[in-house]
Parts: sequence; structure tokens; C-alpha cells
Amino acid sequence: MPIRAVVWDIDDTIFDYARADSAGMRAHLTSEGLLERYESAERALELWRRLTERHWARFGAGEVAFEQQRRDRVRDFLDAPALSDPDADAWFTRYVGHYEAAWSLFPDTVATLEALAGDYRQAVLSNSALVVQDRKLTILGVRAHFEAVLCAADLGFSKPAAEAFHAVCATLGLEPAEIAYVGDQPEIDARGARDAGLVGIWLDRNGTAGQGPSGVHRITRLSELPALLRADTRFGAPSTFG
Repeated sequence: MPIRAVVWDIDDTIFDYARADSAGMRAHLTSEGLLERYESAERALELWRRLTERHWARFGAGEVAFEQQRRDRVRDFLDAPALSDPDADAWFTRYVGHYEAAWSLFPDTVATLEALAGDYRQAVLSNSALVVQDRKLTILGVRAHFEAVLCAADLGFSKPAAEAFHAVCATLGLEPAEIAYVGDQPEIDARGARDAGLVGIWLDRNGTAGQGPSGVHRITRLSELPALLRADTRFGAPSTFG
């Protein structure tokens, strides 16, 4: 069965989230006069990322709402359990301003999206919220490449749950085997897609040793993707007969 669509993760796949997060948090802490409290920007960022992982896991498990996991991250980061919801929201909003100022796509993103556009439908499946990711894609100038953007906060399911992947299949009107899913997380993205019946493609930008989960494909840069999809007959090269 040929691949007819490519579905994308966003953060650290087409968008350089890690760099923007680091630059944004450093600028935010400096502006808030908090940098010395954490000894260094690196220590602060390490704590913020641990808390992000912890509270995203709670959100992914359905334990808390999207907005609540943000507030809980701020309270834990500031060691301020009594911080009110409005104050936590305001702190996070100020952080987001610095974070957005550092937004950028990876250098290989636009060329790859354009290279695939003639032969494959494209969509997004993200473990975030539509209000966040739709705006991000629009500001970065690539929203028009995707006919659909689906996000966990709106679906009620998070990757690697099969329901999340099957939701994008239903939206596109395609069978799972007709869709390749590309993401930077070998388990959440690639294995999750594989287990849901899609073709899982792990984008390993850091060149991690090993091949990742069995039954998934590994690339180290997006420029490898068009050739992988078109040259390998297991992916079903697009027909020249329409």
C-alpha cells in the first residue's frame, strides 16, 4: 500500500524548540531578576525541562488540564505552591514572550516540506494544543503546507496512544498504512506510529548510537526524507499514472 501522506511532529522536528526554549528562558530569568537564584542559566534550564517533562506526563495521562500543567510548572519552578492562577499565568505569559522572540525553523524544514508537496498530503499531529501550534506554524510561515493540524489537548489523546494517530488517519480519510509519521522521539513518535499501523520515521538529529525501535526508519536530517519515501519500494513510489 503506497504512502499517500506525511504527518509531522512539530517541536524539535521542524521547529527548533530546544534552542528557542533555552534562549527564551535565559532572557526571561534575566528580565525577572531570577538568574542568580538558580546559580546559572544552565541549572535553571535543567530544572525547567525536568518540570516540563513531569507535568507534560501528567497532562498526557489525563490527570490535569493543559492550562493547569503550565501553572503547576511555574509553581514548582519558583517553589511557590501558593502562587495564584492569575499570577502563574502572568509569569508564564512573560516567559512565552521571550520564548517566541527566539522562534526559528530548522534550516532543512522548508525545503523538505516543499519537496514533498507535489506527491504527498501533509498534516500535523502534536502533543500540544491547537491554539499554541496553529499560531506557531502561522508565525513561522509554514501553516499552509498542512491540510490539518491535530493536537492532544483538543483530541483528548496524546502520543503514543494509538487513538491519537488514528484520529489523524480519520481526518485525512486514509488507512494507517498509507501514512508516514515523522518525529524526533523514538518511542513516543516512531514506535507509537508503528504500533498504530503507520510507518514510523525517527528523526535522530543528534546521531544517537543504535537504530532505535525495531520496525521504524531512522533519518538524521530531513533532507533524507524525500529519497526515503520515493526510492524504497516498501513505501510505494507515487504512481506515474495518476
